Amino acid sequence: MNTSNWVIQDPAPGTRIIMFRGDTRSFTLSLSNPQKGSAWLRTNIGQAETSRNEIVRAIKSDEPPLGRDWFDIPMNRVDDRNFLITLPLCEVGHFEAKCFFLNAGETIPVWPEGPNVVINVEPADTCCANIIYNAFVRQFGPNKRDNLINTAENNLIRDLDKNGYAVIPPSGTFRDLIKELDFIIGELGCRIIQLLPIHPTPTTYARMGRFGSPYAALSFTAVDPALAKFDPRATPLEQFIELVDAIHERQAKLFIDIAINHTGWAADLHETHPQWLVRDPDGQIKVPGAWGVVWADLTSLDYANKDLWQYMADVFLTWCRRGVDGFRCDAGYMIPVPAWQYILATVREQYPDTIFLLEGLGGKVSVTRDILNKANFNWAYSELFQNYDRNQIETYLPESNEISRSDGNMVHFAETHDNLRLAERSKIFARMRTALCALCSHQGGFGFANGVEWYATEKINVHEASSLNWGAKTNQVKHIRRLNTLLKVHPAFHDQTQPKMIQQGDGNHIALLRHHLPSGKKLLIVANLDDERKTLGAWDFQQTGMQGSVFVDLISEKKVTITESNGRQSCLLDPGRVLCLTTDSHDIDLVSQADSKDLLVPERIKRQCLRAKALDVLRFYNGTQDIGTFNPDQAAQQLAEDPVEYCRSLNPFSHEPRVITWQWPRDMRREVMAPPGHFLIIRVDTPFRARIIDKNQCLAHEESLPGLDGSFFALFYPLPSPRAHRSLMLKLPVYTPGKTQHVDGPLLFLSRAEDATVKQVYYRKDLSGHPLLFLGTNGHGAMLRAQASWGELASRYDALLAANMDTEIPEDRWIMFTRCRAWLVFQGYSQEICNDCFDSFGFEYNGSGCWRYQVPTGQGEHVLLSISVTMVSGENSLRMVFSRESTQDRNSRLADHEPIRLILRPDIENRSFHETTKAYQGPEHLWPAAVTSAPNGFTFTPDAEHKLYVQINEGSFVWEPEWQYMLHRPIEAERGLDPDSDLFSPGYFSVLLEGGRSVELTARITGPQEPDYTKPKSSIRE
Repeated sequence: MNTSNWVIQDPAPGTRIIMFRGDTRSFTLSLSNPQKGSAWLRTNIGQAETSRNEIVRAIKSDEPPLGRDWFDIPMNRVDDRNFLITLPLCEVGHFEAKCFFLNAGETIPVWPEGPNVVINVEPADTCCANIIYNAFVRQFGPNKRDNLINTAENNLIRDLDKNGYAVIPPSGTFRDLIKELDFIIGELGCRIIQLLPIHPTPTTYARMGRFGSPYAALSFTAVDPALAKFDPRATPLEQFIELVDAIHERQAKLFIDIAINHTGWAADLHETHPQWLVRDPDGQIKVPGAWGVVWADLTSLDYANKDLWQYMADVFLTWCRRGVDGFRCDAGYMIPVPAWQYILATVREQYPDTIFLLEGLGGKVSVTRDILNKANFNWAYSELFQNYDRNQIETYLPESNEISRSDGNMVHFAETHDNLRLAERSKIFARMRTALCALCSHQGGFGFANGVEWYATEKINVHEASSLNWGAKTNQVKHIRRLNTLLKVHPAFHDQTQPKMIQQGDGNHIALLRHHLPSGKKLLIVANLDDERKTLGAWDFQQTGMQGSVFVDLISEKKVTITESNGRQSCLLDPGRVLCLTTDSHDIDLVSQADSKDLLVPERIKRQCLRAKALDVLRFYNGTQDIGTFNPDQAAQQLAEDPVEYCRSLNPFSHEPRVITWQWPRDMRREVMAPPGHFLIIRVDTPFRARIIDKNQCLAHEESLPGLDGSFFALFYPLPSPRAHRSLMLKLPVYTPGKTQHVDGPLLFLSRAEDATVKQVYYRKDLSGHPLLFLGTNGHGAMLRAQASWGELASRYDALLAANMDTEIPEDRWIMFTRCRAWLVFQGYSQEICNDCFDSFGFEYNGSGCWRYQVPTGQGEHVLLSISVTMVSGENSLRMVFSRESTQDRNSRLADHEPIRLILRPDIENRSFHETTKAYQGPEHLWPAAVTSAPNGFTFTPDAEHKLYVQINEGSFVWEPEWQYMLHRPIEAERGLDPDSDLFSPGYFSVLLEGGRSVELTARITGPQEPDYTKPKSSIRE
């Protein structure tokens, strides 16, 4: 690579940045001296699908990644030394970029020194307020408030344990948790519910503790029935979906904890894939562990097996289809990075906004960085919760902040199920640590375990169901609500905020300056880490730029007196006191007004999501290139005002919007068609989610956006144009108050005009649920209308020959030849030609239809019979050719020299195609006399106006009249018309057919002015 220090790039080579979908990123290239030439940006930004496909194909097809996702994009010359480009960030993923200069007339680029710039793009709705409530469903049962098992019961249970009984008390359920969602999401203000594992756990064999560990999963895709109430109307999985819907209805997200490094003993995988277990040389199954602790109820999985990677990718997709928004990946650092790369690429191909949270506690920081960067995890567990004093936090927090800025958000959990309860030490300590973790977070990446809000003191034991102290009078509910409100509304807790530790002096305290760069807003977090003693919190005021002697604490809304001495500002802090200080009086109104209402989705998130969608539309028309003066914020406003008009304004090809509307509930039962290159907009009065599904694959997923008119919409990016029309399904959970309505709406995505084709051959599977109809014409108003199911009549308009008796203009068709039933007879065995032996149906553009049947003849053999039906051009006439195809040396077919007998029985009528035939009204007595039979056919003359001729070129006609009564036409029945009609058959044709031979049946209808019919020359070639 040709590098030079006279080519300078901004951002500097080697920079790693966290950004969000809906952002834009500028790159500049500066030359130390004016040069003739051009500047380019080499990048894979905008090529996420290609990147993911290469990762997936490398595992599934053993194809080496070839870097197909890298492209060169021209930069704009600003002056004789500087170049600029601004790209939209429209996709979630890991991207890299680097500028280069190309001297005029040369082909070797000159690069700035250093590695690529790395940009990790996160989902738009994670730019702030990523507040996690970690719920252990089991704990929402009888013990939620207090431990209800008394000493006598405990003694009884111990006696049963000694005698080998399995005693498992009642567990909390999904429905129990649903009852508390208004509190958790509405009152506390949490935006993410994260569940400990919900998989089936051991109940007898290898059960540890009273309940068994949820991390000892027996199935990765099943739901533990202990977490559901017995209800004949709803399975445990369906009750889990109730929880999903209830969380989404409140515009929050659901994460589940999943530990794919191991299973419980006797898990399903032990039976179906025993080769995936890690075993010692002596055959003993390996048991995992960490921190010197062995998890004896678990068994390790071997990720040297790449088919295990594919299995796990399907597991994650299964939960995504059920509505899960993200995953806490327990012990994720134990899984190889290439395995995670494959799993995430597979999941993000269908659900790109899925959040992956790494539980890497106990692993190396370098491994965490690799999983965040290379595997493209979104977040990781911070270890702030186990750093307590000033020295520990001063050592840990700067590196954590740097990772959050460059690799992935380090989420600060105040408490997890792995550590002791904060309130066990003191309520002051719990309150301080909760505030510390919240106020030190990036993009509001803050979490806590259920019970923290109630000062619960019993440690969460994953084998038990300890009390949550739920409803305790002394609590920090309002405190947590205020913290969460701060994270939602104040810009200093949003993206593009720079945190800096600036504490000075002695004492067990920290001071953290939060500076929101776009707005210039600042907050100062000062915390006394000692819950027993006061301390003087001090900081360098020149770094804060916050002047004055009185600040306001946004947590308590109280004024705080600040002293200044020797270039320092300071204030005395009570034990465990945490302050969020501002000098801006507007901040008080901003926070207090937001705290007075349940703010489900922050305005910052709404704006970012609208920006992302506005840039999607721009990218569809312009591709990934410099956006110039395009203003994403103005575009987001225009999109919210009128999405269709916004799309119209960006269409460079015409004045049309190229948007197809799906309106709820109007279009619930309508198949909506989407032409190529068109957006699909979904409009609903309430919040909703929408997916476009092809069988089990999600092609696109959208969450509704708020419009300025109070309604909600989702705008789907145009799907690639199919080569043939493509039927897909729109799945739509609509969140009406107190109820979720699941809607399935059929969609038809149309092919391009130049790709349009008509399917000409239909097989047996195509008939199932989709009745097919063949229509042939003579070019002069007559028609042949036959069901693909031979001999079936679905409507009074079905007929093999419906004539137009007027030679000048079309009039009501006259039906005389309705159908022709057929049988094959071999060695006395008769087989009807019907769907039982149907093979295929096809048509030719000359107007002929062809039915093919595999008809059994016994002894494991069959004959292949084809029926070709064509109307004669310009005549009220029909040709039907019955062919027995040659064996062509196929052992399963009856030998050609063995003749079979073909029986054809025509059913006739004499009526307008709008009417029906009723035998009792006269035809039963009149029609048999109107038939004149001949050796090769018959003539039917029911009146002076109509005559039907039916003849066969070989074989004979046998007079054997019969009536069929009350033949049901289901289409007329659906329309409330008379569905029943009668048919008359004067006899049948009989002919022997050897292999490779054909016979032709002809029919013609004539009027009074036409001469008698003479049989036309056969179309069969001898």
